Amino acid sequence: HVQLVESGGGSVQAGGSLRLSCAASGYTYNRNCMAWFRQAPGKEREGAARIATGSGNTYYADSVKGRFTISQDNAKNIWYLKMDSLKPEDTALYYCAAAKHVCTGLTVTEFPYWGQGTQVTVS
Repeated sequence: HVQLVESGGGSVQAGGSLRLSCAASGYTYNRNCMAWFRQAPGKEREGAARIATGSGNTYYADSVKGRFTISQDNAKNIWYLKMDSLKPEDTALYYCAAAKHVCTGLTVTEFPYWGQGTQVTVS
């Protein structure tokens, strides 16, 4: 049984930083990928970043490229999203997600496992 638990959300002023964490249990697909998605009120869930859990290769959506960094601690089975230079439009509920196979994109349908989300508010 795969369980993902996010933490680290909060309220921050524009230009500030936050680091989100995703603790995974029961997830042993070490050649697949993890990702961070976000969903703002009234909008569809969108991918922000993903990381290949075996190679460490990363991919970012254009909206966060250069400001967000996804990383992993394989020993602890924890994934991170460091968010810098935050903007009000980054305000959303942030979810971590895990795939059962190698990822080729950053779409919701590729990820069967989801956390409950952590709120990020930028003012």
